[in-house]
Amino acid sequence: MNIGVFDSGLGGLTIFKSLLENLPEYNYIYLGDNARVPYGNRSQEIIYQFTKEAIDFLFKQNCQLIILACNTATSTSLHKIQQEYLPKFYPDRRVLGVIKPVTEKITDRNFKKIGVIGTKATINSGAFTREIKKTLPDALILQQSCPLLVPYIEDSGRNDKVLQLILKEYLAGLKKENIDSLVLACTHYEIIKKEIQREIGPQVEVISEGKIVADKLRSYLTKHLDIEKKLEKKKQRTYFVTDLSQDFKKLMRLFLGSHANEASIKQIKIDNG
Repeated sequence: MNIGVFDSGLGGLTIFKSLLENLPEYNYIYLGDNARVPYGNRSQEIIYQFTKEAIDFLFKQNCQLIILACNTATSTSLHKIQQEYLPKFYPDRRVLGVIKPVTEKITDRNFKKIGVIGTKATINSGAFTREIKKTLPDALILQQSCPLLVPYIEDSGRNDKVLQLILKEYLAGLKKENIDSLVLACTHYEIIKKEIQREIGPQVEVISEGKIVADKLRSYLTKHLDIEKKLEKKKQRTYFVTDLSQDFKKLMRLFLGSHANEASIKQIKIDNG
């Protein structure tokens, strides 16, 4: 059986890349719903429906375990998927998100003033705040939605001066509060991590998700050998997208790096579940 990785678009390939580099032995299937991206400005009900459809598709592709490599889907839909949908339809399968691994990292470091930047849906859900407060109740958590960053990152005509202005606007309030850490609560942001670090300042630890999620998955599989033993280890990789747009190959290279050279991509339709 396979490990599935789902994102609303291709940004989740930053998580996928880290899995390939840190846990290369397993079979992986990636699904990017780029025909309906972005999810961040949609209602929670629609995001849940889209996420459920994607999970159905990946389970039909013989996935035993699925990583929601999408902060928006994780923050709005994961709890309902785990508590209601899986027990009813897929009791022997598992779906994991990207928020808990990151918040556990924050707890380990015992940060006091934590900034979080992400899509509107992720920020409005309050998921990061809830998870962090469970173990760090006295921490100050400051959130900022950044709706312009994903379109900027996916724009082939990116301009460094434009990015500098965008980041200056979004991060100004967090800088004034003298945060000690900044969570990149969107998979896309990994691509501009250096620019974010430069703007927020060297004294702030900028936390991205890829390596953290890969390490937590390794730990999870070590603790759940019944699941790990079901996973095939033939290093097979399959990529599905819902739209073969003009820029998708360029974005594949942007997010996957050299791994994009080996990628065979298939277009599928999942909007009917």
